[in-house]
Amino acid sequence: MEPGGETEEAEAAPPRVLAVLTQVLERLVARNDRIGPEAERWPENAEDGWQRRQRGLAAFRAARPPSISVGKYLERIHRYTGCSPSCFVVGFVYIDRAVHRNPGSLVVSLNVHRLILTSVLIASKVLDDMHHNNAFFARVGGVSNTELNQLELELLFLLDFRVMVSSHVFESYYLHLEKEMMWSMTNQKITRAIFDDLQDGEAKGSVNDANQCSLSSPYHSID
Repeated sequence: MEPGGETEEAEAAPPRVLAVLTQVLERLVARNDRIGPEAERWPENAEDGWQRRQRGLAAFRAARPPSISVGKYLERIHRYTGCSPSCFVVGFVYIDRAVHRNPGSLVVSLNVHRLILTSVLIASKVLDDMHHNNAFFARVGGVSNTELNQLELELLFLLDFRVMVSSHVFESYYLHLEKEMMWSMTNQKITRAIFDDLQDGEAKGSVNDANQCSLSSPYHSID
């Protein structure tokens, strides 16, 4: 799934929610990719139609992971479509609902980009007074218009067409994302502090080793 050929870029910095979603989704995808391939199961005797649609997230699977990162993909969608930040939060709600309704499915590197594109597309139609059509979203997302139309219908069925998100649910998800961001920032600070301490210790050790080089062996064994 490769990006289109648009060259104009908005000068405004991307909203903070994109960075939060990037961390949450990338961490989720990394964990699920370690678990293994996405397991898609449905009854072998399932007929075409509604029963056949109970197949989880298989419709969103790509042949190989896209070259563009999740963060850059989110920024691209925001830059060219002009979707409100709320659309990305509601899109995350849709993805979470779809996964909970299909516990045999996982959000992995092969489907996360198409899930993002489709969920934000639907959210923009629900929330924004002015929004682009499917053909434009398809160009931005690097898929065909026909495929995006199919993915939109697939996600709507996965959601049982429950696309309305109450203010209470929206707030709870937003607070969850904020907590994830705070946790990540704290974890990064702790990691940086440990790394700095280790570097300081190595530097001091190097000085001591240099002062004692005439007394110490160049090799060390713990046997």
